[in-house]
Amino acid sequence: MRKSCILMHISSLPSEYGIGKMGRHAFAFVDFLKSTGTKCWQILPLSPTSYGDSPYQSFSVNAGNPYFIDFEILEGDGLLERHEFASFDWQTSPERVDYALIYENCFKVLKIAYSRFKPARVPEYKAFCDDNKNWLDGYALFMALKSKNGGRAWYEWENDLAMHKPKAVNEAKKELKNEIGFYKFIQFEFMRQWSELKKYANDNGIQIIGDIPIYCALDSVEAWAQPKLFWFDRKRRPICVAGCPPDDFSPTGQLWGNPLYDWEYHKKTGYEWWIDRIKAASELYDIVRIDHFRGFESYYTIPFGNEDATVGEWKKGPNYELFRLAEEKLGRLNIIAEDLGFITPEVRKMLDKCGYPGMKVLQFGFSDGENEHLPHNFTTSNCFAYTGTHDNETLVGWVGTLGKRSLKFTRQYLNVQKKRDIPEAVIRAAWGSVAEVACAQIQDFLNSPKDGRMNTPSTLGDNWQFRTHEADFTPELAKRIRRLNKLFNR
Repeated sequence: MRKSCILMHISSLPSEYGIGKMGRHAFAFVDFLKSTGTKCWQILPLSPTSYGDSPYQSFSVNAGNPYFIDFEILEGDGLLERHEFASFDWQTSPERVDYALIYENCFKVLKIAYSRFKPARVPEYKAFCDDNKNWLDGYALFMALKSKNGGRAWYEWENDLAMHKPKAVNEAKKELKNEIGFYKFIQFEFMRQWSELKKYANDNGIQIIGDIPIYCALDSVEAWAQPKLFWFDRKRRPICVAGCPPDDFSPTGQLWGNPLYDWEYHKKTGYEWWIDRIKAASELYDIVRIDHFRGFESYYTIPFGNEDATVGEWKKGPNYELFRLAEEKLGRLNIIAEDLGFITPEVRKMLDKCGYPGMKVLQFGFSDGENEHLPHNFTTSNCFAYTGTHDNETLVGWVGTLGKRSLKFTRQYLNVQKKRDIPEAVIRAAWGSVAEVACAQIQDFLNSPKDGRMNTPSTLGDNWQFRTHEADFTPELAKRIRRLNKLFNR
């Protein structure tokens, strides 16, 4: 069945509180999608953000972002009064998320709500804690310890705690009991609100496409409490870290800095941790996009401490075996493979074996008629066609970067004369393709300029800040998208 999709993270939803939340504006966006005939809503990882504000660098692969908890819902539950959250200043600009300001104030408000929370009166709370014990206990302790240590990374803590010594960990559990309860409460409220939003979307015929990063952050509960998962030395320092080698776009490569997995250890366990992770993501979302999918075939390793990615080597990953075992245990998986970057014949072979839809990104296509990202070269409908991803320019911004040769080819291919008509034509090309799902960022429908870009890879600051406003979602825009979906049978 042909479908369309709009890519917009929760953080970009309209909000009076500086960042998008899972309340009335999120439900209104579902209504908007339904009115346009759009069947999929794609978001970025729901994980808590850490250094750099990136949802791809999180303190936990399992936890939800506290910033997305809706205060008005907590007010309705009797846990907050309006003045307790409305009196804060949540933004420095209505156009951008100010993460520093939200970090400063959000937990103050959530602690007021926690002070009124009575676990004994909420039987669902105990069930949530029991059902998620395998990750929740460790995460809540980790966050309580981070708070006690002024937000410092775990490897900067007192040595016995940094090395996760049982005696030190047990003493911390006793000392920080109330703070641990606070972080469990946050996760309970997050999941309760997310479940309601997802149910509403599903009841209205909208599937949620979620995103899981391939790697964990170095400053994460996984790296702290489960070091066996990673390629660490005896002092629990990474031997090598993740990134991408140099290419035409990045002469020094991309240094992500994430710890790499000890795939030999994972293989011995039957990839249990990864299978549990895929299972959890499949319950959280309807469709799971796995970031940097090519890394399962082979991955680039950069010696820890290097300042860029110019020195490194490729090592073999688990390949198809991981997904074969996952499907044996979980059944057929609804996965999108982010198959972008340096794609070798071996990577293509793995993708063919898995059978998951890959990605085509039209912004990558306008070089020549042989480019695989142009719609006439799509060899299968088993793919998702994107105008651009969260790592790309907005279409308006991208048009401004085109050189003479690329601009001429783009105009010829799309059969348009004016530069201002190119963004709309790119959307139509994606929607008119054979791809099973056609997707565009909300910025592309709003004709957002270049400063609407969500993320510029390998840069810090000015990322993940894009916001929309209630006035953006007009009946005219809904009508335009609905016509597009009807015209191309999506």
